[in-house]
Amino acid sequence: MAYGRTDPGAYGSRMNQAIRLHGRRTIAARSVTLVAAAVISVSAAPSRVGPHFARWIDGTTPGEPPTQVQRIDADTFVIRQSVKTNFEAPFIYLLFGTNRALLIDSGAGGLKIRPTVDRVIADWRAGHGGRPVRLIVAHSHSHGDHHGGDEEFRDRPDTELVGLQPKQVADFFGIRDWPNAIGRYDLGHRVIEVVPTPGHEPAHIMIYDARTRLIFSGDMLYPGRLYVPRDRFDVFRASTVRLADFARTRPVRALLGAHIEMTTTPGRDYPMEAPAHPSEHGLALPPSAIGELEKAAAGATSPPAIDRHPDFIVYPVAPKPA
Repeated sequence: MAYGRTDPGAYGSRMNQAIRLHGRRTIAARSVTLVAAAVISVSAAPSRVGPHFARWIDGTTPGEPPTQVQRIDADTFVIRQSVKTNFEAPFIYLLFGTNRALLIDSGAGGLKIRPTVDRVIADWRAGHGGRPVRLIVAHSHSHGDHHGGDEEFRDRPDTELVGLQPKQVADFFGIRDWPNAIGRYDLGHRVIEVVPTPGHEPAHIMIYDARTRLIFSGDMLYPGRLYVPRDRFDVFRASTVRLADFARTRPVRALLGAHIEMTTTPGRDYPMEAPAHPSEHGLALPPSAIGELEKAAAGATSPPAIDRHPDFIVYPVAPKPA
């Protein structure tokens, strides 16, 4: 089945439920079969931060599905895990090249994530003549809410899991000088770049996709609390400089992080472990957030203190136990 840039997904009654739950967007498009998928338009008004998504599952409606899939383009998908399955409610990204697919994170656990991933892959393959595609399961970093589904993929055919330690990440993505160098990885006519950004966690990376001009920014920059162990704040600060230097030499459309913890009220976050996210901040952050974060890190007090911004909060925490 052909994929258009604004195709909705459908799996019979499950899609109808998703439409009733999240509201139908007025769009003329061909059908794409995705579990609990929603419509996304990438031809957005210039004044907005793109890409633009239909309303995400946010825990406010009884019976919401455990996952929701939205597409950015024919080869780029976003999976959201319901807050009802895990309070972290993470976002997972799936990028296709001609012969490899990259899964960024495997969820927080509390559900089976592989069936959703497999359905998206099966749909993509059906639209490409059954072309085989090798799945690479990588991670923004090694915290448990980002690799909770790894065990589901260990026995999956034609699949490779990237390790969780900095050396394993560096070796896989060809980063010879961690964390100072940039890695590159070819998915097949789609080369991604990997930016080491430790600080939040030693193996943290961001992934830049030139095709969509998006940075998949993990837990280092997203609409929420950016947790930084106080004894790693200098590492975090250096990562903001590295990210800013990188972004100055690439066209960046937006950043897509791993969570949403901010409300639509500037500077206001949800309580920790909130069971629902009413009036949720948008997922995408503008490129200007990179400079704002760099400036915030450079100007932090010593010891660093909680620093609220309209779209994120720099949130120092106690050092991790040895």
